[in-house]
Amino acid sequence: MSKLHQLALSFIPHIGNVLIKQLVSYCGSAENVFKTPKGKLCKIPSIGPKTAELIANHQTEALTKAEKALAQAEKDSVTILFYTDEKFPTRLKQFADLPALLYWQGNADLNAAPTVGIVGTRKATGYGKEITEEIVVGLKPLNALIISGLAYGIDIIAHRQAIKTGLPTIAVLGSGLDRIYPGEHTATARQMVHGGGLLTEYPFGTAPAAPNFPYRNRIVAALCDVVIVVETAIKGGAMITAEYANEYNREVFAVPGNLGQVYSEGCNYLISKHKAHLFTSVKAMAELMGWQTAPTLEKSTGKVQVVDLSKEEAEIFSLLKQHGEMHLDDLGWQSGLGVAQAAVVLLNLEFQGLVKALPGKRYALC
Repeated sequence: MSKLHQLALSFIPHIGNVLIKQLVSYCGSAENVFKTPKGKLCKIPSIGPKTAELIANHQTEALTKAEKALAQAEKDSVTILFYTDEKFPTRLKQFADLPALLYWQGNADLNAAPTVGIVGTRKATGYGKEITEEIVVGLKPLNALIISGLAYGIDIIAHRQAIKTGLPTIAVLGSGLDRIYPGEHTATARQMVHGGGLLTEYPFGTAPAAPNFPYRNRIVAALCDVVIVVETAIKGGAMITAEYANEYNREVFAVPGNLGQVYSEGCNYLISKHKAHLFTSVKAMAELMGWQTAPTLEKSTGKVQVVDLSKEEAEIFSLLKQHGEMHLDDLGWQSGLGVAQAAVVLLNLEFQGLVKALPGKRYALC
């Protein structure tokens, strides 16, 4: 069963997201990773004898944990999403450090557009609360998907206003789905499942440990087309999210605040350092983003439209369009096709005059 083995891979100690994707890309599937002899595993780039030993020595334990997790997922109506699954967020496939596996409870479209992250301090002022609510209401005509982290302050204000406004909203958690944090927001979280959802990379039973929250912020940033920072001190989770968003080439907007106000310092800093656009209104932001009230992801490339390609070809084409020159290995795992299938798709795109092969197994658009 592929889902069982996909889950089991995530339970092998010291094998992170990058290695999981590398293993699956070369072996063809998670199940094949466990079937591949140690000698062959060692020949995969970045996979040495220690990793091969870990897979062999922890296989039984990992499969047992995976069986328990699958049983709980079925009981709690949780969907396990592997990065090769069609419903896995495509925005998260672009970067090596992002999850290979997610736990998802909800019914929102994780690949919806546009997606807007709204983040800020846990100690929101009356001004911050008012601005957050105005932003969410302003996003209604765009049918935006609102993303945040369920934390106190700006996060929970954004989630609750989204529910009130009738917009889908997703919380990215720093714990397992069975350990909602903070507990005071459990009722809101349960409401969100019906029109949005809860997402985490952490397995059931994972406690809300402090290091998990800044780390989960990379998922918030990567899921969003735009991140809006409403209020924040010069240090804090919202600043971390903004840094990740800049790293992932996402647009960042910051709401300016009064000089001398602690929870305006972070926003004013981001604007002054050109790490964020000055937020003045949803309308101005939408115009800068080129969003229409009925947004579409379909864009002409100048030579061909992505809709004219097969699903696999469109995935490879989009990756090359976004990143430029890429290595075959990266194309294999980011597309979820694996190295062998990606090579076949690239050959087809070459025949169509859309892709050119470069030295060192690298490819680029013509």
